[in-house]
Amino acid sequence: QVQLVESGGGLMQAGGSLRLSCTATGGSFGHYNVGWFRQNPGKEHDFIAAIREAGVPFTYFKESVKGRFTISRDNAKNTVYLQMNNLRPEDTGVYVCAARARFQSDYNEPLAYNYWGQGTQVTVSS
Repeated sequence: QVQLVESGGGLMQAGGSLRLSCTATGGSFGHYNVGWFRQNPGKEHDFIAAIREAGVPFTYFKESVKGRFTISRDNAKNTVYLQMNNLRPEDTGVYVCAARARFQSDYNEPLAYNYWGQGTQVTVSS
C-alpha cells in the first residue's frame, strides 16, 4: 500500500517559484505513474501535470502551466517534484499528488488514480 505525503507549499507573490514534493512510502515508487492535481473549494480536482514510471521519459501538462511548471522524479528518494515558476494568482489551490501502477491514456482523470496524498496549500498573491 503506497502512502503519499506532499510538502513545499506556501505563500508566494506572483512571478515567484515553489517546488512541491510528493514522497512515497510503502512501495517501490519508481513503478508508479504520478499526477499532480489542484483542488479549490467546491471544485473538482484540476489536472496539472503527470509523469510516467521510471525509465519512460514522458510528461504531461495542463495547457496553462506549460512552459512554467516542470515535473520530475528522484527514484532513490521515492519522490516526485513539481517545480512551479512564474506563479500566477490563478495557480492558487491545494496541490495533491496521486499515483497508480499502470499507465493509461486517462492520465488527466482523477478517478484513474488509486493512491492520494493529503495535499499542500499554494497561495499566490498579486
